[in-house]
Amino acid sequence: MDKHELGAFLRSRRERLRPEDAGLPSGSRRRTPGLRREEVAVLAHISTEYYVRLEQGRAPRPSGEVLAGIAGALRLTDAESDHLHVLAGTAPSRSGLHRRDVRPSILALLDRLPQTAAFVMSAAFEVLAWNDLAAALMEDFAERTPEDRNLARRAFLGSSRAEAPLYGVSDAAEFRRHVVMQLRSTLARYPSDPAVTGLIDELRDGSTEFARLWERHDVRSAAVLTKTFRHPAVGEITVDCDALALTDRDQHLVLYSAPQGSRDAEALALLNVLGADTGAYLR
Repeated sequence: MDKHELGAFLRSRRERLRPEDAGLPSGSRRRTPGLRREEVAVLAHISTEYYVRLEQGRAPRPSGEVLAGIAGALRLTDAESDHLHVLAGTAPSRSGLHRRDVRPSILALLDRLPQTAAFVMSAAFEVLAWNDLAAALMEDFAERTPEDRNLARRAFLGSSRAEAPLYGVSDAAEFRRHVVMQLRSTLARYPSDPAVTGLIDELRDGSTEFARLWERHDVRSAAVLTKTFRHPAVGEITVDCDALALTDRDQHLVLYSAPQGSRDAEALALLNVLGADTGAYLR
């Protein structure tokens, strides 16, 4: 149970709610945003004292029934409710470190997708494996250290080279929000993993935008269905985005493809011929 993070998460969800969202009168004498603690306690059918102690990080581990009541009172989404259980220590726990070894069958699959840019990403946004088309569309990851292959680090801290951030993608701002939400969930699953905690500390210290988004305690992220790359060699390429969860290792297989016969599919085919040297993305 992470009492500090649990309390901060509860407080952030309470403060975002309007009284009318919970069927309560808004009134004119409210001095703080959101619901009052006693209102949440009533809606969750628990004592005000216990809820206050939860927000202050002083309460013992709540039961599943109490968490369900709080989730309902705060109108949490399914993702937020799952996150609440992780923070409270009532969700199945993982080992201390997130996995970075990719299943051999997935490595073989990458090479069998010649018309799709594909890569495997860890729970901490490190690109672990990729095929040739992904290298041509984005960059030659083989030339980078594992630290420089981290998409979260690139999104917020840029690169040591004079390159455009995030490969010229059209949804850079949305991707940064997605990174923050996913890293908060990752931290809840691996609170003692130095690779995870170190990355988050580095991003909070080095990026005011990351620090601002981190304090929002959001964990819900909308799925991205398409993405446009502004590639230096072939121009704009709009691809379909699919991220398949590899649950046994807490990784994702990310696929970028285009409809057969489309201009975007032709551009991907040209990149396959040109190779990874075209993915430099110079400013």
